[in-house]
Amino acid sequence: MHTILPFLLAMVAAIVLLEMWATKLRIAYPILLVVAGLFISFIPGLPIVRINPDLIFFIFLPPLLFEASWTISFKEMKKWWRIITSFAFLVVFFTALSVAVVANYYIPGFTIALGFLLGGIVSPPDAVSTGAITRFVKIPKSTSAILEGESLLNDASSLIIFRFALVAVGTGQFIWQDAATSFLWMVLGGTGIGLLLAWIFVEAHKRLPTDASSDMALTLIEPYFMYWAAEQLHCSGVLAVVSGGLFMSARRLTFLNSSSRIRSFSVWESFVFILNGIVFLIIGLELPEIVEGLRTRDIPLSTAIGYGVLITVVLIVARIISSYAAMVATLIFRPGVAPRASSSRRRWLMPLLLGWTGMRGVVSLAAALAIPSVLDNGTAFPQKHLILFITFVVILLTLVVQGLTLPFIIRRSGLFENFLNEEDEEQTRKKMKQGLKQHVYHLLKNKYEHELNGHAGMEKFLKQWEERAKATDDSWMNENTKAIFIAVLESQRQYLTELNKDPKIDEGIIRQQLYQIDLEEERLKTI
Repeated sequence: MHTILPFLLAMVAAIVLLEMWATKLRIAYPILLVVAGLFISFIPGLPIVRINPDLIFFIFLPPLLFEASWTISFKEMKKWWRIITSFAFLVVFFTALSVAVVANYYIPGFTIALGFLLGGIVSPPDAVSTGAITRFVKIPKSTSAILEGESLLNDASSLIIFRFALVAVGTGQFIWQDAATSFLWMVLGGTGIGLLLAWIFVEAHKRLPTDASSDMALTLIEPYFMYWAAEQLHCSGVLAVVSGGLFMSARRLTFLNSSSRIRSFSVWESFVFILNGIVFLIIGLELPEIVEGLRTRDIPLSTAIGYGVLITVVLIVARIISSYAAMVATLIFRPGVAPRASSSRRRWLMPLLLGWTGMRGVVSLAAALAIPSVLDNGTAFPQKHLILFITFVVILLTLVVQGLTLPFIIRRSGLFENFLNEEDEEQTRKKMKQGLKQHVYHLLKNKYEHELNGHAGMEKFLKQWEERAKATDDSWMNENTKAIFIAVLESQRQYLTELNKDPKIDEGIIRQQLYQIDLEEERLKTI
């Protein structure tokens, strides 16, 4: 422990420094972390990194999925649910099938079952990579919602394919009826367990005398419990965490107070940043052991690299084809919900861009490492080391090649300039704040008229809303006026909740304003 602890502390320090450097260079920090891990792995004397796949599946995956489900706009997910589910399930299956066919044809010793195993591993794009890359360019909320929603669900579908392929490789047979039944149970059971546990957790937060610290601690253990419970019942732990996280996120205002929301936001942001950084750094650090595994099987490195490049090309092409198929299907069956661009050329460039966003990462690494060393009959698992190396090449190439070129392509193409169905964000924010001020002013006039009369402090407060100015003197605050202030803030939350039902309003802007209201309530409590 004393030898590995300095190494772990150095990893965290390297993650922070590389993230700052990546921000200065305006590139996604996962790219620098993977490349840095690759270079660090060649430094002599460093301990060899051997990762237990359960560590990534159980320690890293639940909180990463839970946090993502809290930050995504559920309203946008409902609006684009058709294309999100098609990308999360149909596109993942089509990608896995494409990889299986190509691997079976071009890679010696690869059966269709092994091909599907590889396809299930490398088919899901990574949400963290895409989000880190697109933060430096402006993309429409519809595109962002599709990418975020897809990333929440495709992990589950790819891991389901991985499990079925693993069974097929081990037993040498595949029974469609059993597979279909297992698939339905994994999807429906995982979703149901996640929703049930989320409801229990919400009620527990409401009924127990929790404070901000205990609320925060409970939210940290809840995703692990959802994932563990679903996996114990042979359901999808990923879908349990995602469905439970979405359920709790939609009700955050009902069971968490302002203190809990503010502190949990800060803790979760730092916690997830460190987890993501460690995983991406580990991806690079794993290379020496993967290469050593190839040498033990007498597989030439150049040949293995060629196979990795081939599978990467298949993944990119399959995703682009799927993106155009989704666009055509939307225009035929649901033209009313199809995004409208300023020109026909830009509309048909959108699927190309969407197809170029398939960076791979955490889930692919965890699934590849989860391949057992031996089969149930005691024989070595076929092509394990080659599958590991191909997965590493896919992650590295998609992160570096697609990750570095995606912002340039977006800027160069001008694809999202003057996007017709997107309301200007600044204009939306101005309208929201204007409506909020009018709402507060009328609330004070109509509900608290008695308290306003003859009270210099409350008249001053009313005047500041009427004149849209900010009060600077808090010396007149007492418990009665403080209670009114907090009631006003709660009324603002209700107003914003109703406003969020407007499909034209960006939920991200609403959440920013709700966070400001939480901060204002915390400030009032200290007066």
